[in-house]
Amino acid sequence: MATKEPEHEHREDEEAPAAEDEDTGAQVAPIVKLEEVAVSTGEENEDAILDLKSKLYRFDKDGNQWKERGAGSVKLLKHKETGKVRLVMRQSKTLKICANHLVLPTMTVQEHAGNDKSCLWHAADFADGELKDELFCIRFASVENCKTFMETFQEVAESQKPKEENKDASAAAESLEKLSVEEKKAEDKAGEAVATKEEKETEADTEKKDGETASST
Repeated sequence: MATKEPEHEHREDEEAPAAEDEDTGAQVAPIVKLEEVAVSTGEENEDAILDLKSKLYRFDKDGNQWKERGAGSVKLLKHKETGKVRLVMRQSKTLKICANHLVLPTMTVQEHAGNDKSCLWHAADFADGELKDELFCIRFASVENCKTFMETFQEVAESQKPKEENKDASAAAESLEKLSVEEKKAEDKAGEAVATKEEKETEADTEKKDGETASST
């Protein structure tokens, strides 16, 4: 009895191996060519005095409640030429500005009642593209960071005072000096006038006496 051959036979010799990809040396240029774009943050001419991670809130007067502005790094930046210092804070993920204002001599920062990791201050803020009077509250991860912020903020505010005060003092000194010079000139003129008057009176008295003597003889 004949054995039945398997229906499927291995035909390795008939199947050609798959051809490997050949390197033709051709280069395909990208459809869109991307160019490097210089991104300006506006902080190139400023030095960072302070840089701390925090969360910022603003007081909503209409709703009578605190609203979160964002979490990120708060910076105090000093301009290299003018010496002015501004506070800038950006959200960590979107880099959107949530605070942007100058630190002025009249500003004061205060502790938040009941939370030693937070503090408050008023500012004319420009984060939304127009000046707005805002009440800010900022919260830090530690008490030390909050104290560092408050101390640095207050030092910066006070450092802006001497320039204005010295300017006013110099102007006042110049005005006083001018007044003193003018008063001295006026006194000198008055003295000269009195001396001239006395001399004239003396001469008149002398002439009168000489006249009386001559008439008596």
